[in-house]
Amino acid sequence: MPATRALPTEEAVELIQLTRTLAAKELAPRVADAEADGAFPRDVFRTLGRSGLLGLPFAEEFGGADQPYEVYLQVLEEVAAVWSSVAVGISVHALSCFPLARFGTDEQRRRWLPEMLGGDLLGAYCLSEPHAGSDPAAMLTRAVRDGDSYVLNGSKAWTTHGGYADFYTVMARTSEDRTHGISCFLVPADAPGLSADPPERKMGLTGSATATMRLDDVRVPVERRIGEEGQGLKIALASLDCGRLGISAVATGLAQGALDHAVRYARERETFGKPIIEHQGLAFVLADMSAAIETARAAALSAARLKDIGVPFTREASIAKLVATDNAMKVTTDAVQVLGGYGYTRDFPVERYMREAKVMQIFEGTNQIQRMIISRALDRDEGGVLTVLGKE
Repeated sequence: MPATRALPTEEAVELIQLTRTLAAKELAPRVADAEADGAFPRDVFRTLGRSGLLGLPFAEEFGGADQPYEVYLQVLEEVAAVWSSVAVGISVHALSCFPLARFGTDEQRRRWLPEMLGGDLLGAYCLSEPHAGSDPAAMLTRAVRDGDSYVLNGSKAWTTHGGYADFYTVMARTSEDRTHGISCFLVPADAPGLSADPPERKMGLTGSATATMRLDDVRVPVERRIGEEGQGLKIALASLDCGRLGISAVATGLAQGALDHAVRYARERETFGKPIIEHQGLAFVLADMSAAIETARAAALSAARLKDIGVPFTREASIAKLVATDNAMKVTTDAVQVLGGYGYTRDFPVERYMREAKVMQIFEGTNQIQRMIISRALDRDEGGVLTVLGKE
């Protein structure tokens, strides 16, 4: 891991130390077998939740840890360097809690958020559909008002924790208006009519369950609508800004784990009478890997600091996600190259890192979508915001 971390408080230092201890004791011994078998580690999330790691960026009054995103992202990094599937799960859980925390009423937050953040419950986020991934406004899943309830019908694709989650944050169409016709609902896992298809057979992140969720006449009380009717797309886009920061941290941690392993190997492996890290051609590859990781880390933390002081950060979140995931793909590919033929075998974890990095360029908005968001922000030429850190 990086030799130096700039953390804002002693509490944050202790949190990172706790995370490293949990990762070493609870995650590292299990990751290889779980990923090889495609086994979803549900109990790991309970352990992390009871240690407070599932509610880090949320208010203490509702069971969170009230940590700034700057710290939360560095915790995600530490987890991802050991087990990316779990780190993605933490990020998705935070994504599924964000709509309630940000847009819910005080009564809704008091009623549901403490249990969601307490550690025993795991969340999922249902936005994408088989035909509507990059264009969420094209969704077809519908929610029809029926008295004091809504009746939901449709399907949601690529749902992380699908079939394992205890609650699902679901976006559904409540009118034909493209941008103001979507609403957000908090659906319990035991709601009649809610079911999961068999998990997807994926190239990587095999320890993270991903499934299509089916909603067949799922009845949801009006009190479980989050925000106003028609506010769902706004909620979804705000959630994705936060989710992209999470994935940027996961990608950075994954890349760091790959670099750490490549450096260890390069110190031990000898050719022509000396460790291969002493050969300039390979040493420069490792140097470029390190530079790419530090660049990604800086982009993510810069965007997080904007979020923490209440400044708009949509463009910066897209930059962080783009840079971190593209760099992770390059770093993990180079890690395989450093190990040579061994890197291409499943006896060493770098081939897994490479497979896991690929999907990070795709989910939470493909990197082509990130480029679209960034270029549109440039076209608006809105100018920058000057602010003092710690003051809104």
